[in-house]
Amino acid sequence: MDIAFFKQALGIAFSGVPLTLLVTVVTLIIALPVGFFLTLVRMKRIPVIHQLIGIYLSFIRGTPVIIQIFVLYNSIPLLIAGVAKGKFDVYAIHPIWYAFVIFSFGMAAIVAEIVRGALQTVDKGQLEAAYSVGLTVPQAYRRIILPQMLTAALPNLCTATVNLVKATSLGYAIALPEITLRTKVAANAGYHYVEAYTAIFIVYLLICLLIEYAFHKTEQRVRRYQGGIAC
Repeated sequence: MDIAFFKQALGIAFSGVPLTLLVTVVTLIIALPVGFFLTLVRMKRIPVIHQLIGIYLSFIRGTPVIIQIFVLYNSIPLLIAGVAKGKFDVYAIHPIWYAFVIFSFGMAAIVAEIVRGALQTVDKGQLEAAYSVGLTVPQAYRRIILPQMLTAALPNLCTATVNLVKATSLGYAIALPEITLRTKVAANAGYHYVEAYTAIFIVYLLICLLIEYAFHKTEQRVRRYQGGIAC
């Protein structure tokens, strides 16, 4: 192993961390409310809309992320070009905007399933008990339902976030200059692929460990809050 290039590759990989985290954070900001909304709509079982959401969720569950990237990356420009009618150059759009849309599209479906499963763990009788002691609907959800739902959802949400970070490495397919693409380009010059991929491995491992730690601390706080309310 070329230690000198490994150190260089490690620096290059870390230089792509801000962009990777930006895509991850923006994706979560979009996907969390959209996923929650999809869950509520699906629970209402509105005809046609319920079936369309089911098809969308099945598409996300049944296809690899790289296929979703290629399908959306080739479809979005066609849609924009059709709406803009030549007034806007779709090929001038920076890849990061495609990344926001593509990863949010997939993550929203995952969040919807996580929220649905978490809500099912909360006993419906607790909502009735909250009403019986004089709590309003917002108070009941904020103080009783949501803390319990979050406790059930956080482990799965942690896993989904870690998977999202790892999925951003596929951004090279749309020329997104994140961790993987930057390091691979540097490795191509001298064929130092072992050093490059080792550096990529280390950087992604550190990011995922930090995310898991942050979720663990958040879960502890939620449990303490829930315990305080119960007392």
